[in-house]
Amino acid sequence: MSAEPTPTSPAEPPAAPANPFAAPAEPPAVPGRPRPRGRTTLLIAAAALLGISGGTAVGYGIQAERPPTPLPALSQTELAYPAKVLPADKVPAPLPASQDRRVKTDGDLRKLLLDRPAGWSENKNEDWLNDGWVSVGSLARDYDDQGGMFEYLLESGIRRVAGVAWKKGEYREVTITLTQFSPGTDASAADYADGQRSYMASDEYAGNEGDLVKGSGEGRYYLYDVDRKPGYLPTYQARAVMHRSDIMIEINLFDTRPISKKDIRTLAERQLERV
Repeated sequence: MSAEPTPTSPAEPPAAPANPFAAPAEPPAVPGRPRPRGRTTLLIAAAALLGISGGTAVGYGIQAERPPTPLPALSQTELAYPAKVLPADKVPAPLPASQDRRVKTDGDLRKLLLDRPAGWSENKNEDWLNDGWVSVGSLARDYDDQGGMFEYLLESGIRRVAGVAWKKGEYREVTITLTQFSPGTDASAADYADGQRSYMASDEYAGNEGDLVKGSGEGRYYLYDVDRKPGYLPTYQARAVMHRSDIMIEINLFDTRPISKKDIRTLAERQLERV
């Protein structure tokens, strides 16, 4: 997405393929060293078979001596409905479009992306964008466990992803993605955001707990420590991770000069207002 890769999910394998954020439930077995199998295994298998056979015979005998139990009637109490339809003047009015979030989020998701600020231009070098849309494969490509993340997103009910990429000057870049999940899976956006925030305090990533984004609930923004490598300009990065209803919001900001908290906080707050 940019000169530097976006943060990735933890390197540890997930507890299940559907959740690349989770830690393994138990230490994996040592490769190449299967458990020994021999006489003990055969004895246990024989005992289990005898136990099943004996239990089945006893169970049939007990059941045969019991009197038959009548089954409940198939018919159920009828559902209650109003005796009369409400008069037209008493039917509640539908929510106006300004208050109905579904009207807003069911339209073109790209229109909920933040407008490009003055002084910024479109970054046409980003191949993960296709007319403002992002495929699930392109989104999963930014993670170490690409296959696990791809499966996680599909099983979580991902619906669509919209994004933008801008640049300012030679080195300052920003990317924003809105990941929307299908109706009835609102918790998926919150889970996705929580999973991303869960590792941000690690030294491998931001190395801090970040700061709350006003009005976002649990949304946070982070400043990374500067990344210095011999022969390269220093790299500064900031990130914001939030969610609102069925949409997970992610913002990444990169530069070769220090990034202030105000820079990333302003982007986060303005993007949140649009959603």
